[in-house]
Amino acid sequence: MSSIKLFVPLAVGLAIGAVGAILVLQSMPPKEGSAEEQVVKLEADLKKSANRVATLEAADPHGKRRPGRTLADGARNLAEDFRAGRPVTPNDLFRATQPLIRDIEPFFAMMRAKELRRQTDAQAGELARKYSLTTAQQESLKKILNQNAADEAKRYTALMAQEGTTLEDLTRAAADSHLDQGLDTFMQTHLSREKLATFKSDQMLEKISKVQQEADMKVTRLDDMVQLDDTQRGQVFGIMARGARDFDPTMRFEGMGTETSALPAGKSRQDAVLSVLRPDQLKTYKTEQAKRRDEAQKEMEAVGLSIPADWNSLDHLDF
Repeated sequence: MSSIKLFVPLAVGLAIGAVGAILVLQSMPPKEGSAEEQVVKLEADLKKSANRVATLEAADPHGKRRPGRTLADGARNLAEDFRAGRPVTPNDLFRATQPLIRDIEPFFAMMRAKELRRQTDAQAGELARKYSLTTAQQESLKKILNQNAADEAKRYTALMAQEGTTLEDLTRAAADSHLDQGLDTFMQTHLSREKLATFKSDQMLEKISKVQQEADMKVTRLDDMVQLDDTQRGQVFGIMARGARDFDPTMRFEGMGTETSALPAGKSRQDAVLSVLRPDQLKTYKTEQAKRRDEAQKEMEAVGLSIPADWNSLDHLDF
């Protein structure tokens, strides 16, 4: 446990320190020293961190059994990349700390589960109030929801430690939790026929609202870029709705009476959306994409980093 306490601040300090050093480098007035001198200083700081990590890993009785890249390797690679002027992305900083995450994965799972239990406690309270659950029923429901929180936490932290995981993957995983797993089965067992019908109706209305809000938001974002006409808004809304996690083919939406069948086989949601655009709109879209990429690159450069090579401002995270 003592080595864990040492590893946590060290890894956090490594990532933050690297970014902070670059900020200092870029904000320094010329008379304080050249950029080259600051790069040398950054490299020295990172090497000190790497040496400290190596010392801790050597003192860890389990260290020799840990296969693959170490935290020290990540620190050394970052130092080399900064010195050589190679692009360093937020994902590179994240990957440098993954060996630590693997070492103390149970700790991260515990913290994530604690965070998720706040959500399940609120959900249990709402369901107990709306459907008049007995004390025994509430306890059974809490057990199910708390187990879901624990399972979801393990899934998330396993993804954090998995080779090749990106920060974008973690963003998607955090938004795609499964805390209501088994809820329908529980309600079918414990509610009367009338209350069960009310529950199913409430659940469907809630899902429709979520799907509609998500689709409307994404239609608005695209509309702001390329000025969709009414027909296109309906088409794009249908595509976005079908791509939502809570979408159900039986759902009906007010206003845009759009077709909500499945996407054609082998066609992504983004490809389907772009096929709706006219040539002039597609040109505008590509121009806006390039503009947003440049802006994102400048923001990253301000802290000494670069955007990933496959960066896309309108991918499935926000489009």
